[in-house]
Amino acid sequence: MQTNPRTLERIYKMTFASVYPMYIAKAEKKWRTKNEVDEIIFWLTGYDKKGVQKQVDAVATLETFFREAPAMNPNATKITGSICGVKIEEIEDPLYRNTRYLDKLVDELAKGRGMEKILRR
Repeated sequence: MQTNPRTLERIYKMTFASVYPMYIAKAEKKWRTKNEVDEIIFWLTGYDKKGVQKQVDAVATLETFFREAPAMNPNATKITGSICGVKIEEIEDPLYRNTRYLDKLVDELAKGRGMEKILRR
């Protein structure tokens, strides 16, 4: 699936520091925790707590956040379905796909799915 280049540019310029609190708020609104959001981020990207905080403090863009990820989880390819009307498995651009992976995992958390299933164990 081809994505509008302007859409990609807008997404890549968003900062991780601006979306991270939104992920946490979304989870907490549904009685989930910041620690669970962090666990998802750690699993997906290979960051640890210090690495995530470094990206927040640096006001890194989403593009930088994913390009500098220590190790994207190979099981991320098991994340399927739609997010915002876009089928994840049809996204060609790897950076955009990674952002949608994270969106999908946080959505699953907010919907009450268990961590074992979210983390594709």
